[in-house]
Amino acid sequence: MEYTIRKMAQLSGISTRTLRFYDEISLLRPARINSSGYRIYGTKEVDRLQHILFYRSLGFKLEDIREILDNPDFDHQKSLREHRQMLLDKRAQIDLLLANVQRTLDTYEGGSTMNDQEKFDGFKQQKLQENETAFGQEIRQRYGEDTVAASNEKWLGMDERTYQEMQETEKQMLTNLSLYLKHPFDEALADQIFAAHKKWLSYSWPSYQPEAHKGLGMMYEADERFAAYYDERSGKGAAHALNEIIQKRT
Repeated sequence: MEYTIRKMAQLSGISTRTLRFYDEISLLRPARINSSGYRIYGTKEVDRLQHILFYRSLGFKLEDIREILDNPDFDHQKSLREHRQMLLDKRAQIDLLLANVQRTLDTYEGGSTMNDQEKFDGFKQQKLQENETAFGQEIRQRYGEDTVAASNEKWLGMDERTYQEMQETEKQMLTNLSLYLKHPFDEALADQIFAAHKKWLSYSWPSYQPEAHKGLGMMYEADERFAAYYDERSGKGAAHALNEIIQKRT
């Protein structure tokens, strides 16, 4: 079956403007242009658009989606199974937050009570699940199941004050890392970044190990997902700079 751009927009629930933009950036090309100059889409394009919208719903960037779909080894069935698992993980995260909200409401309405730590359990569980989905396999291969389990246990047992301290430590480190990219020879600033990163690790690591710290730094630069995390928050080249700082000081 074939669709004009208007019918394709109605079918998918996105605008014709978006479809034209997808065409412009080579994310979704029409199957052909008819004699009247209209874009015409077929079954292949419908399937591709479905994958695009799946990936968009999970927060993927358009350029990353295009790279995935244009890969000659792209497998539609495998991709759908991955989509399904990601959505199940996302649903589990939402369920955790809903349960946390309900318990908080019950507390206000005179039902069960919650201590301060329990008020943040849903958020910590959500973050843990996000990390597990994104990096779980790599972390386990590098550090082992026991180390990861101990780290997760320490993370989940963290009280509100410690959690906020951890967040502030990372925030300051990222700010300093951004400054360091503009002043790459500022050794005092590099020392502060290293100390902050080491302190940040101590909130979740069962014990500090210099070699593990070095290994983590190398993974930050080598793995594009870790690199993107730091580059998007502190500037292009941040993951490389952080790794260099770690290697020189451990």
